[in-house]
Amino acid sequence: MGEKHEEIPLKQVRRSIVNIIIDGISGIFLPIVNILSAAGIMKGLLAGAAALEIISKTEGTYTVLNAMADSLFYYLPLLLAFTAARKFGANPFTAVVIAGVLLYPSLTTLFDNQEIIHFLGMSITPVNYPASAIPIILAVGLLVYVERFCVKILPEVIREFFTPLISIVTVSAVTLLVFGPIGSLAGDILAEGYRSVYNLSSVGAGMVLGAIIQPMVIFGLHWSLVPLAINNISVHGSDTILALMGPAAFAQAGAALAVFIKAKDKKFKTLCLSASISALFGVTEPAMFGVNLPLRKPMVIVCCAGAIGGGMVGLSGSSAISFAFPGLATLPAYLGDGFVGFLIACTTGFLIALIATLFVKLGPVPAVEPSSK
Repeated sequence: MGEKHEEIPLKQVRRSIVNIIIDGISGIFLPIVNILSAAGIMKGLLAGAAALEIISKTEGTYTVLNAMADSLFYYLPLLLAFTAARKFGANPFTAVVIAGVLLYPSLTTLFDNQEIIHFLGMSITPVNYPASAIPIILAVGLLVYVERFCVKILPEVIREFFTPLISIVTVSAVTLLVFGPIGSLAGDILAEGYRSVYNLSSVGAGMVLGAIIQPMVIFGLHWSLVPLAINNISVHGSDTILALMGPAAFAQAGAALAVFIKAKDKKFKTLCLSASISALFGVTEPAMFGVNLPLRKPMVIVCCAGAIGGGMVGLSGSSAISFAFPGLATLPAYLGDGFVGFLIACTTGFLIALIATLFVKLGPVPAVEPSSK
């Protein structure tokens, strides 16, 4: 008799696929989140200085500072090629070269002018590759299999230099002919789909995302929104998703601060205070996993405060002009229309969580592990 093989439930298969996708996205974007935020702050400060006429856009100083702030976003495919290659197991240097092909000046100039390029008898559709994410991620995914195929069939004596040669030619061609147009179309569909939902009810979208964004962080699902936010900025010049996240992040800080005020254990109070400060600067994991989630009620309050604040952000039409997770240090990235409303909403989320947590009865304080010396 043959061995019996247990069938894997369909739900488990779907969950595994989702986990793989989320893990892949987080592995690609996590290494560059801090530098993305830094560039976003620079762009926000520069936009604010130009709006206040502190600096003129015609000055050389503005041009240089804008290059410093914008270079990362323009050459984003280069960074994503490197991080995606490390995540997927491809050669990162080959991946960067392929990304360089997509950003090559003579090609981007023709694409900007919407000129059709004929390559080996086939037409290459003009695509805006700077600041894009989807095409290069697809390209690196293909690169993994091309490299494995080359390693398998090529003699060892020529493998080292023929593998990158074949990989660059094959993957670059497929990306320009197929992945680029597909990625561009997918990005446009995602951007317009989100915009349609947001335009249908910006307040409703804000309340829903504000309520669920912190629970999404628990499972790492928030990383699925990062490519969409970056794509929105690339396509439309701004993004509302990041703004809608703001009040919930500040609510984590408010709830953790309230627990700090109420707690009596000195070690736990120290944890609460440091976690609250961390959340104010956009890093909510210490407050969530160390304080609010173990106590449960503060986490529920955070979700409610995030929903109220998110609705206020949606009502004010606030948006991010550059990529940066919301926090005190990244506020310049949210300068523009609705900025005052964004500040009010984040303050409201903070205060609601702070006050509500002060008035609820908390459960047992979670044990704090002693720090290693």
